[in-house]
Amino acid sequence: MSSFAKLKELIAAAEADATAFYEKGNKAAGTRLRKAYLEIKNAAQEGRAEVSELKNKEKE
Repeated sequence: MSSFAKLKELIAAAEADATAFYEKGNKAAGTRLRKAYLEIKNAAQEGRAEVSELKNKEKE
């Protein structure tokens, strides 16, 4: 569950940059938002691996 919480945290942290980029046209916020999207992608992949690992442990 920790990877899910981390994912939620990353999304919440990126919200201000998303607003600044999309509504105000702040290009620096766009750069930070792209970085946040990359971190979110990596956290989602970690979460996927965690779920698969737990699922496979249940089979044993």
